[in-house]
Amino acid sequence: MKYHLTVIKTLAKSKARTDCRHFLGTKPCSEQLKLGLDCDSSCISYSQVRTEVLIIHLGALGAVIRSTSLLMGIKRKFPGSRITWVTDRPGDALLRGQPLIDRIHVTTLDDLLCLSSQSFDVAFVIDKSLKAAGILKWCQVDQIYGFVSDPVFGGIVPATPAAEELWQIGLSNKVKFFENKKPETQLLAEALEISYLRDEYNLPLTSEERTIRDERRANWGQGKVILGLNTGCSGNFPNKKFSVQFHRELLRVLQSRFDFSVVLLGGPEDEVRNQQIAFGHEVIQSPTLRGLRDGLVSVAACDVIVTGDSLGLHMGISQKIWMIPWFGPTCAHEIDLFDRGEALVSGVTCGPCWKPQCSKSVMCYDQVEISSISEALQRFFAKRERDAEGLQKGCVTKGL
Repeated sequence: MKYHLTVIKTLAKSKARTDCRHFLGTKPCSEQLKLGLDCDSSCISYSQVRTEVLIIHLGALGAVIRSTSLLMGIKRKFPGSRITWVTDRPGDALLRGQPLIDRIHVTTLDDLLCLSSQSFDVAFVIDKSLKAAGILKWCQVDQIYGFVSDPVFGGIVPATPAAEELWQIGLSNKVKFFENKKPETQLLAEALEISYLRDEYNLPLTSEERTIRDERRANWGQGKVILGLNTGCSGNFPNKKFSVQFHRELLRVLQSRFDFSVVLLGGPEDEVRNQQIAFGHEVIQSPTLRGLRDGLVSVAACDVIVTGDSLGLHMGISQKIWMIPWFGPTCAHEIDLFDRGEALVSGVTCGPCWKPQCSKSVMCYDQVEISSISEALQRFFAKRERDAEGLQKGCVTKGL
């Protein structure tokens, strides 16, 4: 008690605005450094913290990007909130620079010790995992939404009744594959008791990244539409990508029908594979060894992207690119394209299955028709022409 009274008296004498969402306590905040301000009542960047919010989402990188759609809903529910997000590496690299996230921690001992020194009014636990539930043990939290561990049996259970629908979907393949029709963004918002207004993914580029995007768009396109082929996927579900042979045949057909620039997208694990796909074709290979944010920039430089249900799909949605994803082992209805794209479903009778491995002689990626991809691209071009004509007519009407 004596310690707390001493702290209170010290703060009372200080001019520092310790309740500001930018306040660090160890050095000037970024706003002070940028604008040359003092940390006192005169600071024009002062933003009072009314609610301390913790988000725990460790999981797959694409899912982490998708969960940025929750940020605006959280801000509506808790105005004046300061948001701390805990994730696994390298997910933190994707989230850095997001203006609505104030602090990012990873699951290292150092960062968990930092968390243990803080208290939160609200925690949103998105992962259905014991690891995520365990992180809560490092924190002081008043109210928990999402998922927690059963203190008796150790399994994952809903933190509130609102999360039961999403929890039940995860327990039944029948419900997940065939009965549920809601996109994951809606299920998450409802499970976390956040108003669902179909908020989009929220992962903006920095000003420097936008400059690089524009340079790549100009160099890659040379006045043409840029088609991105996202060739890879997570190693956990290798059947969410086309084979090298399929990609090469797809390139042959598409380049015979359309006049566009083709860019191969992917990560470090796709470098050699993309070289194999590109051999003998007039294509551009995007940088694959410069990190996740640079990959996001390459995605943003494209006009339309063909991809499996992978990280590249979620990157494209976050950058408002027209997407043509194909689905075999996974559920098309779980992904909201926000009216910018067209989902193609493999013609297999056994899908979706969500199996990481498959022993069938004919794989689901072999049963995606190249003609269906070509036709979807044709509809994209037609829409692009209609939009351009509509814009031109609007300019004429306004006398521009």
